[in-house]
Amino acid sequence: MTNRTHLDPEQIVRLEEGDVPRVVLLDQRRLPDEEVELECGTAAELAEAIRSLAVRGAPAIGVAAAYGLALAALRGDDLAEAERTLAASRPTAVNLFWALDRMREEPTPARARALHEEEVERCRRMAAHAAALFAPGSRALTHCNAGGLATGGYGSAVGALRTAWERGLLERVLVDETRPLLQGSRLTAWELEQAGIPHAVIADSAAASLMARGEIDLVVTGADRIAANGDTANKIGTYSLAVLARHHEIPLYVVAPTSTVDLGTPDGAGIPIEERDPTEITARFPARNPAFDVTPAALVAAIVTERGVHRPPYAESLVA
Repeated sequence: MTNRTHLDPEQIVRLEEGDVPRVVLLDQRRLPDEEVELECGTAAELAEAIRSLAVRGAPAIGVAAAYGLALAALRGDDLAEAERTLAASRPTAVNLFWALDRMREEPTPARARALHEEEVERCRRMAAHAAALFAPGSRALTHCNAGGLATGGYGSAVGALRTAWERGLLERVLVDETRPLLQGSRLTAWELEQAGIPHAVIADSAAASLMARGEIDLVVTGADRIAANGDTANKIGTYSLAVLARHHEIPLYVVAPTSTVDLGTPDGAGIPIEERDPTEITARFPARNPAFDVTPAALVAAIVTERGVHRPPYAESLVA
């Protein structure tokens, strides 16, 4: 594969029917050094790809799961078992369950592709809404990866950065490394490079000092689940950024599709937080490895979806 300004959604994840149906995805574990495709021939193989972060990001996980259920239907597999297998792959990203629910009555390739197209279009609309929050010359900080790789095509938070750049509003982006798996320095920096957006990778622990020096105007992140009251689960470290941003009077904006909003979960206390293998941190000592944290709604300046910019109180604006 070659460098490109925009990722083609089908290069991120797609369903190939043919004689031997399979879900093909861009293996995000190999980026940025190699662009390698991974082929999954069963729902179980796709579930393992989700667990191992070959495909990641809440919307992209949902799209992949939709293709996985369509794949199981094409193969004549037990659909209930395929759904259980996919649903168990990662607990925090609500888009996974949202997509499986919408595929249950019609587990066809056409339905899965329609969900994929709708997700990409949602990202384009929310990016347009979010870009309106940028002042000319904005210097943004983002955490983890909420670009095309994470959403199946355009990007939520990174989509907002792309649109703001195209409108001449964005000066540059600071990209948290995002420990421990470096989704920021590996994936977000790669996407910004593809789009020609000026950026610099920073250690997660550098954010506070750069805020204090006046080098950051706004923080823009994605989300894996948003509770009805606006509490937001995102990659571990987001909560820390939100506290720092509030102290320095910098707005933090969460950009995510409505498929990430979970009105059935009243607040962040009800969001399951995935604990990953401690060896991702260290193989030598005992470790804790929560993959996500919850940012209280009070620290979020606005939540942006494809429907528009939602302001507090979120229990009213998200429902509306």
